[in-house]
Amino acid sequence: MGYWKILLLFFAAFFGGTSVFLFKGDNHKTLKLVLSFSGAYLFGITVLHLIPDAYHGNDNYVGVFILIGFLFQIVLEQFSDGIEHGHMHKHSHDLAVFPIGIMVSLCLHAFLEGMPLAQGNQDQLVYGIALHHIPAAFALATVLLTNKQGKNKTIFFVAVFAIMAPAGYFFSDALSSGNIGNLQHYFNRIMGVVIGIFLHISTTILFESSADHRFNMRKMIAVLAGVAIALLGFLKEL
Repeated sequence: MGYWKILLLFFAAFFGGTSVFLFKGDNHKTLKLVLSFSGAYLFGITVLHLIPDAYHGNDNYVGVFILIGFLFQIVLEQFSDGIEHGHMHKHSHDLAVFPIGIMVSLCLHAFLEGMPLAQGNQDQLVYGIALHHIPAAFALATVLLTNKQGKNKTIFFVAVFAIMAPAGYFFSDALSSGNIGNLQHYFNRIMGVVIGIFLHISTTILFESSADHRFNMRKMIAVLAGVAIALLGFLKEL
């Protein structure tokens, strides 16, 4: 995988998080549209690209690992408050409290997403991860600031989160290159976990964030654009 893709993964999350300093107030309408677009794009690439690729190796247990990924994401969200899909839950604190559960679960989530990138050409997955990390990093920075972590600490921890997906790629690539435990034989199962995570995140973005599950026109356009771009990428590879 080209190093520009690694840089894309890092800087999408980093700039997504640090952009919190450019917004004032709680009404982030543009971010909500980005969130809707990224959710639709994630769902599109998962159905069109990731699921068929995972089943291509005739591994009968891929479906089991998709379920594991889906359920694992539910567990992670007990600690992260749903920040993976851009939800920002404001809490009032009199003292500075570091949200360690949120930070650890987000980093583990991003690390797992980076692991399948070491196997073959995963352009669609790179773009999907980069897109959905923008609102996730923004939400993380918002929570850090709400918990009185300060600007410098917030930037530092956003950078830590941003490096997790590239770290997952390099870790997986190093193990695969060294033939430690024949990791390459398990890539479809690792991909299955990521697919389960993506299915949970994308469907949550599309439906939980809409009042009464209804889309307004702007959100509908964002969703259709996300699906259309995923479909164009799929057709291009045929």
